[in-house]
Amino acid sequence: MSSAVLDEGVGLRERKRRATSRSIQFTVLELAAERGLEQVTVDEISRIANISPRTFFNYFPSKEAAMVGENPLAVQSELIEAFVTHDSDRDTFDGLLELMQQMALLGTGDRELHQLRRQVLRDYPELFVLKISGMRGFEAALADAIERRLIKQHAASDSVDAGGSFDARARLTALVAMAAMRHAFTLWADGEDDESLAEKLVESFALLRQVL
Repeated sequence: MSSAVLDEGVGLRERKRRATSRSIQFTVLELAAERGLEQVTVDEISRIANISPRTFFNYFPSKEAAMVGENPLAVQSELIEAFVTHDSDRDTFDGLLELMQQMALLGTGDRELHQLRRQVLRDYPELFVLKISGMRGFEAALADAIERRLIKQHAASDSVDAGGSFDARARLTALVAMAAMRHAFTLWADGEDDESLAEKLVESFALLRQVL
């Protein structure tokens, strides 16, 4: 599933939201790279991004959070619910692939943005705490969604849980899916081809199936 196909269902309001978020992130990263984050204010970021400070805080709680970027799970929780409730008899990894492809368009589909962020964050190792916290939150939410999906599948099939604890299975599945996502992200962020992150995810999940 390509970015173009996934983006067909995105409305004007969501496209505007994404554009504003990216503008804020680019602005704070460029300013921090130019003269240091401590010399940058929210008022200045807002002025250059052509928004009000109030709008800035509707997107990010601080300039540090804007540098780290959005947590896509926090932005589109309905995608998680769709993964849990829709097509519960579908292969779990197929559902996870589609979920991550859609989330890839929320804040990680801009290679230039991520290359700039990676470059700037090298000078701010303390901000990796925020990054790691966001990834842990992503992982926990994903594990919870997988567990709920497994429980729903179990109830629908009225089968015996031969695989053990739903919680343990969900956590392991989430970790494996996260590893595939990181693999895809690294290939995409470091690459020079025209493939989108969503397309790299397809490749990484296909490779995962071969490994498993």
